[in-house]
Amino acid sequence: MTDPNVVVVCCDDLGYGDLGCYGAEYETPNIDSLAESGVRCTDWHGGAPVCSPSRASLLTGRYPANAGVRDNVGPDLDASGLPADQPTLSSVLHDAGYRTGAFGKWHLGGADDTRPGAHGFEDFFGHVAGCVDYYSHIFYYPMAFDAGDPVHDLWDGEKEVWHDGEYLTELITDRATEFIETHADEPFFAYVPYNAPHYPCHAPAEYVERFEDLDDERQMIAAMIAAVDDGVGRILDALERTGQRDDTIVVFTSDHGPSRESWMRLDGSGDPFDGGSAGPFRGHKKSLFEGGIRVPAIVHYPGVLDGGAEFDGLASHVDLLPTVAECCGVDVPPGLDGRSLLGAMEGGETIDRTLYWERDDWERCQVAVRDGDWKLVVNGRDEVAEPEDVHLSNLVRDPGESTNLVDAEPERVEELSGRLAAWYETVTGESPPEELPVA
Repeated sequence: MTDPNVVVVCCDDLGYGDLGCYGAEYETPNIDSLAESGVRCTDWHGGAPVCSPSRASLLTGRYPANAGVRDNVGPDLDASGLPADQPTLSSVLHDAGYRTGAFGKWHLGGADDTRPGAHGFEDFFGHVAGCVDYYSHIFYYPMAFDAGDPVHDLWDGEKEVWHDGEYLTELITDRATEFIETHADEPFFAYVPYNAPHYPCHAPAEYVERFEDLDDERQMIAAMIAAVDDGVGRILDALERTGQRDDTIVVFTSDHGPSRESWMRLDGSGDPFDGGSAGPFRGHKKSLFEGGIRVPAIVHYPGVLDGGAEFDGLASHVDLLPTVAECCGVDVPPGLDGRSLLGAMEGGETIDRTLYWERDDWERCQVAVRDGDWKLVVNGRDEVAEPEDVHLSNLVRDPGESTNLVDAEPERVEELSGRLAAWYETVTGESPPEELPVA
């Protein structure tokens, strides 16, 4: 296949256990069908446990610090984010002659030089901030940070537009399918970063009523995901109608794990939210345990990748750009942290690698390293159990990171700690956390 089209769907706060094909107690038929005819990845990770840095990693093929976005872009709609000189999947494909469009949540900067148009996207519809009301499309959360009043945040390119009362998930799907139908006669890249199931928990009654057997919090997450699932179905139908289904690479994933934030709740209690699912994994959004960073990932590439296959190689958002670039026959920018997974997914290569993560928030700096089956987490965050300062686990024997092997494997701790400290200093220019054994 030459010049295949590319569609990348990225959900927001979707946990590993929130899809039928990843063990949810409900079906997500369109996404499940995509997994049945594509490759379902079981060891894929977001670039960070929060939105902006993970999305930066997905688009650039670099660790967030190397991409210039270490933390969430702030609540100011004019905030800077992903540097304009940072090559992205969109700019690479645009330079190769692809028509490019982004439809959904940007959250990589609202300043002129960090908006989608500065990164190779010719078309954009969506919001630039981290979250909006699904019906009014107002960004309320500056109030929570003492950063100003609520502000309307919905854009068509650089033009502010109003669709008051229309459900945003459906609006995003409308624009993505319109883009596919309009540009079916040329190679295209559609980036569809849905804001669901990020807070606030909003869904039309028709979706909520589908899941009356679930408790309230789980019901709302299932309803929001069902709207996304219908959207994926409509996108696949648009590809079929235009004769592009077999000529299109479709990737489905999430930025990071499910949210425990009290803002998700509708009762105002301030208690942690429990509607999303990380499946068998420990942790959640903002955590470097697996539940915060291991995410669903499905790759559908007709005629190249066998349908119904599982890929258990260690993978990350940093791998998306080089993988897609190889599929499309385009050159990659220098200095990427990711690698193409095409050969491994085809079954001809073995994955042998090390991956790293860092998350520096107002509480303490988390860092983690994964080398094969082994994972070392420093200052891991967990709202369910009190974590240790340093946690070593073997994810094959203990995928839930329930047993700390620090005392049983001192030499491995020393070796991984040294590599983690060196990586952290290299990418951040800062000293590693003092809890790291070699710091």
